[in-house]
Amino acid sequence: MLRFASKRLLGLATGEAASSRPVQILPRLYHENVIDHYNNPRNVGSFDKNDPNVGTGLVGAPACGDVMKLQIKIDEKSGKIMDACFKTFGCGSAIASSSVATEWVKGKSTEEVLTIKNTEIAKHLSLPPVKLHCSMLAEDAIKAAVKDVEAKRAKLNGSEAAPADKAADA
Repeated sequence: MLRFASKRLLGLATGEAASSRPVQILPRLYHENVIDHYNNPRNVGSFDKNDPNVGTGLVGAPACGDVMKLQIKIDEKSGKIMDACFKTFGCGSAIASSSVATEWVKGKSTEEVLTIKNTEIAKHLSLPPVKLHCSMLAEDAIKAAVKDVEAKRAKLNGSEAAPADKAADA
């Protein structure tokens, strides 16, 4: 039975036309942008997560096992992102998406980077539909990093105001 099924799949079963051939399965090829960012990833590394000017976004996709940590460093004076880095455990598309995200956020304000959408990353890398979750992770990591740095700054500003209030009360 197994032999017949495999012959049928390959088009070798009797009664089929001689001209029918087995379907050739072509390998999936990555776009040159994915290969470039995978082979030469930009901004790999990490910053001190305790630095109040560093925001860390850690996101993952349980379905495929990709985990992405993206960090941004904010310039205190201008409020713009002066540096970004990432560490990603995952497929080539996840690594490439992280690499592109770190390049795109540099020099922009936190408000500007929140407008970066996964569809833009996916289009730049020409990701196939089965790899779109990688660009979604990059977008989520950017949002999480911005949220983290804003929470740190709010906490820092709140704790700096508290001693001044106590001095005024005395």
